Amino acid sequence: GNDGILHVIFHSVQPVYGAQHPPLDPRLRRTYPKDTKPKFNNIKTKKASSFHEFARSTNDAWDIDDEEDEEFLGTFNPAVSIPPGLHTTSSVQNQVATRFDFLSVSSKENELKQQSLPVRPIIPLVARISDQNASGAPPMTVREKSRLDKFRQLLASPNTDLELRKHSWSGIPREVRPITWRLLSGYLPANKERRELVLKRKREEYFRFIEQYYHSRTDEHYKDTYRQIHIDIPRTNPLIPLFQQPAVQEIFERILFIWAIRHPASGYVQGINDLVTPFFVVFLSEFVTEDMENFDVAALPLETQRNIEADSFWCMSKLLDGIQDNYTFAQPGIQNKVKALEELVSRIDEDIHNHFKRYEVEYLQFAFRWMNNLLMRELPLRCTIRLWDTYQAEAEGFSRFHLYVCAAFLIKWRKEILSMVDFQGLLMLLQNLPTIHWGNEEVGLLLAEAYRLKYMFADAPSHYKR
Repeated sequence: GNDGILHVIFHSVQPVYGAQHPPLDPRLRRTYPKDTKPKFNNIKTKKASSFHEFARSTNDAWDIDDEEDEEFLGTFNPAVSIPPGLHTTSSVQNQVATRFDFLSVSSKENELKQQSLPVRPIIPLVARISDQNASGAPPMTVREKSRLDKFRQLLASPNTDLELRKHSWSGIPREVRPITWRLLSGYLPANKERRELVLKRKREEYFRFIEQYYHSRTDEHYKDTYRQIHIDIPRTNPLIPLFQQPAVQEIFERILFIWAIRHPASGYVQGINDLVTPFFVVFLSEFVTEDMENFDVAALPLETQRNIEADSFWCMSKLLDGIQDNYTFAQPGIQNKVKALEELVSRIDEDIHNHFKRYEVEYLQFAFRWMNNLLMRELPLRCTIRLWDTYQAEAEGFSRFHLYVCAAFLIKWRKEILSMVDFQGLLMLLQNLPTIHWGNEEVGLLLAEAYRLKYMFADAPSHYKR
């Protein structure tokens, strides 16, 4: 099986960087014996001559190594906004607080909030799920209202597909996003008459899988898969209390385990755990209007919880059908996509490309995660959800259009990249791109640029090539 290589890829693991994870310097978290240094200094010692060697040496892989799991996850307390291990000095706390813009609400609002919600943590801006301009926003503008009406009209029509895709490309109103995602993903049929029946049938089918397979998670054959899922889930969205709830973690475990054993070609690979999150949040949003980060899922009727779980499973499955070669043995899909990104960047921005060459930065060292996790580790969750509106509306959104989004994303940081003149500085930048304030507007600009690049460079004639 593929256990060997995946073990190699993901057990050289280091703290995760990226927007959903605090950019911690490992040196703040633990003390190293005198003769060892944090691993990220060693990346350059040997040019990665193969994907396997790269995987062994890179710190762009994953989370905390397994021995640290207990210590890190054991001390996680959703009521504390600053990650464990950072309770060292007040200056470090201040640094992290500033960096994460914990105090982006005025202190007066804070006082009021704290009086009314004594145990609720302040959610760092990066971890807030609804787009910033939605919280305390003015009443819906005329334009937004007419867009929402347009969507409602499309959804009510007997057959909806192309029109719905066309309108969804530039973002779906929150109120109709759940039903629209079910349709765009191909989970629900375009024919309105058949929808209710299909939904009922698919939800029942998923729970039959649970009855049939879930007890086998303790079998010799599957216990490693289950163990890996069990370890990964608490790390999936560590800054958002919602995802630390046992009820939610169990939902994710079932979804991922059932998917893995029904897809033996890839099985479970780290990264797939992230892909459940946007679906889960969108389908939950039908029942929760505010403060979703702290919402107690166990308080929902059991039937509702089950429907959210089944719908998340099927939509994630549809998405993975299109990119499964990202996760099969040796992850060929990802290797090819990283090569394609390198080729594309060499054509659209020679300066960046040569800058990477000069400082010996391999694209695999930062773009592996961009492909493996579909940029989810680089962007706040609210941005991923907006991005996926477009990916689901665009033909081959996840498999092909994502490449142009990655290229646009890289070039967005052109100035910062070119001003970094050492290997380590470049890598730290590329693994901690400052997107914590991003919302719909920034994602809209990114998508427009990606569309332009696709138009100019997709299967472009040779005069575009150097």
